[in-house]
Amino acid sequence: MPQAPRTAVDKALDLVEAVARAPRPPRLTDLADEVGLHRATAYRILVDLVRRGWVLRADDRYLPGTAVLLMSARAAHNSLTTLARPVLEDLSERTGLMVNLQVLESDRSRVVDVVRPDRLAMISTLLGDGLPVHRFAGPLALVAALPPEARAPYLDVARTAGHPIDGAAGLLADLERTAAHGYAVEDGRNDRFVASISRAVVPAAGVPVCAITVVGPSAEIDDSRLERLRTDLATAVDALGELLSGTRAEAAV
Repeated sequence: MPQAPRTAVDKALDLVEAVARAPRPPRLTDLADEVGLHRATAYRILVDLVRRGWVLRADDRYLPGTAVLLMSARAAHNSLTTLARPVLEDLSERTGLMVNLQVLESDRSRVVDVVRPDRLAMISTLLGDGLPVHRFAGPLALVAALPPEARAPYLDVARTAGHPIDGAAGLLADLERTAAHGYAVEDGRNDRFVASISRAVVPAAGVPVCAITVVGPSAEIDDSRLERLRTDLATAVDALGELLSGTRAEAAV
């Protein structure tokens, strides 16, 4: 019996499944070869899958996206959370603070994993929550890494909430400072006793994949400690960037 031709849905699902089962984040050529598609066809489908959150793109490699993570408590072996978890745990242990992983969605970021020390149980993890850019360091770091023309949906959320956009205290100034420094710092915007510092993982310019955020009591994220936290956070972001690009895994082979 002749095999029925593959539909557009078949091709998209073939690519999602190939990304999920890959032993390391695959490249476009790897995926096209595995599912039997021309590279140009595979690329067009992957663009839509990235837009819808089923696949994440990190430089020239692909990972399961947030839609997959939110639908399944057991993410695929090479999911973003699986790759990032040891990095988050190490950063939390070195700082003694809570650490979370966030990804950018259409108009906010979403917390997809958290490591919280027992002593900070009074601070909400916000796991699974969507966070607006004007109240949290994670989305601020992510949106600051976007090209200015891609920031409009995130600014609209802040504008609707009544947060100032222009001026020295406005969101645009916050974004410019964050872009210049590479770090977003927030103190008391969502909880007056809680502060955070975040940095985006950006394998390619203008394409932030995720952000790592350190969260703790305001008294523990003050000016005297910020420089050390920036260093620890940069180390973690670099380590995750290497994992996403495959350079760390390939070096071990």
